[in-house]
Amino acid sequence: RHVKNTHTFPTRIRNGLLEQLVPKDHLLRLIDRHIAFDFIRERTQALYCADNGRPAFDPVLLFKMLFIGYLFGIRSERQIVREIEVNVAYRWFLGLRLTDKIPDASTLSQNRRRRFAGTDIEQTIFDTIVEQAIGHGLIGGRVFYSDSTHLKASANKNGYDIHQVAQKPVHYLEELNSAIDADRLAHGKKPLSRQDDDEEPPTKDVKISPVDPDAGYMVRDGKPTGFFYLDHRTVDGVHSLITDTHVTPANVHDSGPYLDRIDRMRTRFGFEIGAVGLDAGYFTPHICKGLVERNIYGVIGYRRPNHKEGFFYKREYEYDAKADVYRCPNAQLLAYSTTNRLGYREYKSDAKQCSDCPSRAQCTASKNHVKVVTRHVWQHFKEQLNANRLSVSGKEIYKHRKETVERSFADAKQLHGHRYARFRGLAKVKAQALLAAACQNMKKMASLLEKALRLSLSSYLTQAKHLWRSWKVLGLRLKNKWRSSFIFKMPTRDSIIAQ
Repeated sequence: RHVKNTHTFPTRIRNGLLEQLVPKDHLLRLIDRHIAFDFIRERTQALYCADNGRPAFDPVLLFKMLFIGYLFGIRSERQIVREIEVNVAYRWFLGLRLTDKIPDASTLSQNRRRRFAGTDIEQTIFDTIVEQAIGHGLIGGRVFYSDSTHLKASANKNGYDIHQVAQKPVHYLEELNSAIDADRLAHGKKPLSRQDDDEEPPTKDVKISPVDPDAGYMVRDGKPTGFFYLDHRTVDGVHSLITDTHVTPANVHDSGPYLDRIDRMRTRFGFEIGAVGLDAGYFTPHICKGLVERNIYGVIGYRRPNHKEGFFYKREYEYDAKADVYRCPNAQLLAYSTTNRLGYREYKSDAKQCSDCPSRAQCTASKNHVKVVTRHVWQHFKEQLNANRLSVSGKEIYKHRKETVERSFADAKQLHGHRYARFRGLAKVKAQALLAAACQNMKKMASLLEKALRLSLSSYLTQAKHLWRSWKVLGLRLKNKWRSSFIFKMPTRDSIIAQ
């Protein structure tokens, strides 16, 4: 279906009544002035027929309607249509006259389900808005902050089925196994025998909602329990503009997709990432290793480890890298024993020495009187990032995390309806997160660019004023000089005699 030529209206409309009714500083005016939307029509052109069928609504119009919903926290598409009917600013933004018919809510839903389903149009919109921000110089591209927040799924937490699903190995298992085998060989031990590929992987019981199977059942300390999605978001450190958003079920760990998202930002936008600030949930060996290998200065928050009352802390056991041993608080050595399948080296004490040790009650409760201390094969990467956290520059980077990514999530939840998933299904919730993030960026970009425009105009007027004053003074001086050259001088007696 070919597209209605609705985008030719605005020039004529805005010279009339609507132009007078919409305040000059309205948010939609600023967005319309500084954000370009024509790319939507170009990117969706292949989804429309140019010479057959009834004329369709302009895709820019349809997406602008959705933008209004995200910008002003209107969660229902039916409510969006009702608000547009009575709000002249919304009509002005859409290029509609007061008497023009507004597309029905079903038009939005059917286009989403039929025309735009399976496309990457939402990702394209988000990426293009980020590119516009880069073009305006609003993104630094050096320091980034990442975190995740939960969106409540449209599913009852008490209505679920128990399914047995195969446990998926971590995506970096091959890399970890290679590191384990190399470590064992370095210590004179044989590589571990792997499970046969024909052997069925272990299974686990998982709660699955019958109405939204993609949602994950979340059980976390300090978080609500139930079916949720996670929005993993990365923001730039200059103006907190969102540079990446990615949705997963809530039972996926924050650190899982992180490195892949960092790589996407570097590839898609060409960012030369210098530093990142993350909370303690990302402090895993794989994340630390990935950041160091990418030459990124990682600063990750600290989480106090679990500690059994009455026993020594793990930090009281000193590691000697040269001798590859641990030294206990009583100066006894814990020698290397093995490297297990999880990637941890095991250092064990001598039972003969520990049996008569006066501090044994504070060290171990094992029956064989052997203390075991573990150390990951990638522990040195964690130690490097921990040193970053304690440095002056690391503290400076980390203190801005709450002002950037946490503030971005707070605004999303409070102002843009990001507490709840509006749809069911991972693909639809991902589209929601992308459009919500794009609208947050539009709002901040329009505000920043308008402020810069006003400062520039004010500076220009000030310079023009000073220039006018300079010209005025110069003009007066030239005028006085010109007048003085024509003043009549009375001849003196000597001058007459001389003549």
